[in-house]
Amino acid sequence: MALATEFKPLALDTWPDLERLFGPKGACGGCWCMYWFLASKTFVAGLGEPNRCALHELAGSDPALGLIAYVGDEPAAWCAMSPRERYPRLERSRVLARVDDAHVWSVVCFYTTKRFRRQGLTVELLRAACAYAASKGARIVEGYPVEPAPGKKQADAFVYTGLASAFLKAGFHEVARRSPTRPIMRYDILNN
Repeated sequence: MALATEFKPLALDTWPDLERLFGPKGACGGCWCMYWFLASKTFVAGLGEPNRCALHELAGSDPALGLIAYVGDEPAAWCAMSPRERYPRLERSRVLARVDDAHVWSVVCFYTTKRFRRQGLTVELLRAACAYAASKGARIVEGYPVEPAPGKKQADAFVYTGLASAFLKAGFHEVARRSPTRPIMRYDILNN
């Protein structure tokens, strides 16, 4: 079911919409989508207001750090993405290490408000993220979703990088897997 009526990049003028979407808990336990930017100790120490302030400082970046999906006038979901080198924690990951030396954009996080979950917004956000990345010159968009074991359900909080099934629906394909539940998936903009 297609829901989103509009996608807007995070900017200073859309910041209030992201605050409204994330709510007083800052999305998931005060993360404010800073996990991939910070070392673990710094991220945990900043849960809540420090992480909110850190993301707000980055909100005017170009390219934008992500997209907000709207259903009507209501901010309903978020997708964080940017050139991979902007995410130090991702660059240090062994499981999600670079596949090759291609310049890629990385989709690293999703947040959907409860009311709009399980309605296809992740697939729509992935398509919009690929279109936005293409508009900024990207040729490859990469994601790091979770693929739970068959029959095993994951809590929403543990699939913040998305589900592999959503990436497949959006046209991504698997290029590497160093962990049974963590494929690395790519969308080749030039071939789609």
